[in-house]
Amino acid sequence: MPGENSSNVPCKGVPDNQQERLKTIGWIVGYVDGEGCFSVSIIKNQRTKFGWQVFPEFVITQGEKSLSSLELVKDYFGCGRIFINRRRDNHKENLYRYCVRSIRDLSDKIVPFFKENKLKTAKKSDFDIFCQIIKNLSARKHFRLKGMVEIAKLTEKMNRKISSKFLESSETIRRTRR
Repeated sequence: MPGENSSNVPCKGVPDNQQERLKTIGWIVGYVDGEGCFSVSIIKNQRTKFGWQVFPEFVITQGEKSLSSLELVKDYFGCGRIFINRRRDNHKENLYRYCVRSIRDLSDKIVPFFKENKLKTAKKSDFDIFCQIIKNLSARKHFRLKGMVEIAKLTEKMNRKISSKFLESSETIRRTRR
């Protein structure tokens, strides 16, 4: 369960009181509905079997003034990291990103939380596709070309609905025609 360690003791940032915990859960769902993102990229990596790597992540981005809210979410889930994105443009504050990239943490903590505590916006459809991809990754389907193609087709339906460079690559086209 998010917010608990192996001895079921609530972690820092997770209220002991059930009513407060429910408020925190509702706040996290609303916060992620507005500021979060479930994304899956397929990036070139020559050290992998097909030269491409599936890169899933759950992210919330905030300005420096709201860093404490990212820390609260990180403490609740007990996983992920917060990264700084130093601004060099005309903005006066840096951006911070809470990211969970571990397939195990995504599968064991993030996905179950949002399956139980439903998102309310259009982000729910991205989350549903994200769940399918995490399930495929956990089943190690990405180690077969057919599984990589299936995952790539699912990523095309998420977020900005961009064509997968993996599916467009000449190497993938040549391998899938066999």
